[in-house]
Parts: sequence; C-alpha cells; structure tokens
Amino acid sequence: MPAAPWAIIAREMLDTTQSEAAPPEDEPRGCLFALSQPPLMIFLAVIGCLILMAALHDLLLL
Repeated sequence: MPAAPWAIIAREMLDTTQSEAAPPEDEPRGCLFALSQPPLMIFLAVIGCLILMAALHDLLLL
C-alpha cells in the first residue's frame, strides 16, 4: 500500500532550515521603499495631474 501523498508534503513543510541564498538583512526592500524614490513620485504626480486634467475637461467643457 503506497504512503499517503499528504505525508510527504507535511514532512517537507516541517523543514525550517535557512537556505544559504537568503538576502542580506540590511538590504532595504518592499513597496514603501520603492515609493520613497523621487523619480517614481514625480512620474506618479505627472500621471495623476494628466488624469485630473482629463477628468476636469470632461466634466466642465464637454
């Protein structure tokens, strides 16, 4: 009788050893770090202004 497939998955899930390819802890990462970059904020501000101008044009002039 073959072993249940969930037993193999459960045994692998219990392995909590750290891999050697883990990123260093002092490296900043995540969405908040990306949003703190000035070129991205300038780009998002320009796109937001263009969308606002298009919406105001549609509401007030058409």
